[in-house]
Amino acid sequence: MTASNTGSAPSVPFGNMKIHYEQHKARIDEAVQRVLASGYYILGPELDKFEAEFAQFVGCKYAVGCASGTEAIYLALAAAGVTTGDEVLVVAHTAVPTISAISMTGATPVFVDIKASTYVMRETELEAKVTPKTKVIVPVHLYGHMADMEAVMKVAARHNLKVLEDVAQATGATYRGAVAGSIGDWGAFSFYPSKNLGAFGDGGAVTTNSEAEYKKLIMLRNYGQSKRYYHDHIGINSRLDEIQCAILSVQLPFVNQWNERRREIAARYTAALKDLVVTPVEQPGYKHVYHLYVIQTPYRDEMQQYLLERGVQCLIHYPIPAHLQSAYAHLGYKPGSLPTTEHIVKRILSLPMFPEMTDEQVDQVIDGIAEFCKEKALTTDVAAQAVDVAATAAH
Repeated sequence: MTASNTGSAPSVPFGNMKIHYEQHKARIDEAVQRVLASGYYILGPELDKFEAEFAQFVGCKYAVGCASGTEAIYLALAAAGVTTGDEVLVVAHTAVPTISAISMTGATPVFVDIKASTYVMRETELEAKVTPKTKVIVPVHLYGHMADMEAVMKVAARHNLKVLEDVAQATGATYRGAVAGSIGDWGAFSFYPSKNLGAFGDGGAVTTNSEAEYKKLIMLRNYGQSKRYYHDHIGINSRLDEIQCAILSVQLPFVNQWNERRREIAARYTAALKDLVVTPVEQPGYKHVYHLYVIQTPYRDEMQQYLLERGVQCLIHYPIPAHLQSAYAHLGYKPGSLPTTEHIVKRILSLPMFPEMTDEQVDQVIDGIAEFCKEKALTTDVAAQAVDVAATAAH
């Protein structure tokens, strides 16, 4: 009997928040109890403490906690004055919340294709997409690998645009030594539980080096108030509560250690699978933190089912790109608009990836893929052909 036909939990789940909590239970429980006993639950000392610690971690002067990663993006765009009639350059291959945040401002997302090797914004396409309406570029550091920030910043400087890094999946990643979220005008972070730094609920933050932007963000997240009952801006309620701040502060010192474990797991996957599937690429000068480990195979759906039947849970991030979602049909994009994006979404598969994975679990994933490829009689030539197809689509 297999996991899929018995209804039992997979022996290798895609993620495991329960074991994560159990390994850090004493610290987390103490932090929660401390907040509960304090009677101070919103905009208190735990928020001040976490914001200072997180700004230092990222290498920015300021961090502003908020209610979610989606609202982190929205708040940064609102601070930039983005509104109806403006355009924001972004990729379609991302979690739709990235696009939702743009839509919340009234602005129009303008989609840029990606590189099939690293899945991030193809910066060579940016220039052609800039119009007089363009206000902000949002490079998404997808799966844990950063976009080419030097190239993005050069385009932004030439056209007097702002840059907002979407760091939801890349906390702790680096580009030429700079930490994700410290290069653009803002960095937007998500603390969704499964992220590299996760809360035990929703949460997010915006980082910046601008004191003026910091002060504006502080107001925007709290109804636009400069002081109680004095509203200088049209703001929203997007506050990171004290309990989540305390939990995040407890975990923050472990993020780099957890990222290193993710990199160890990724290295094991890559060494064993590189001749069977298209494995992720870490470009020179980058540090990939593998929020997700995403392979490509022309047999994606078959492989996913095969692995599930053997107790290995894999997911797809993301099967339908934003430009082909019904919610964005009014933008007028058609199949073929973003060829690389549309090519890879049919082939990508996310393997289990979380710091608490055992080596035995990693080996179970590897063995399952190897057995699948053996049954399909896939050879290194087939894998190489898949790489060539991806490379052709990317360039």
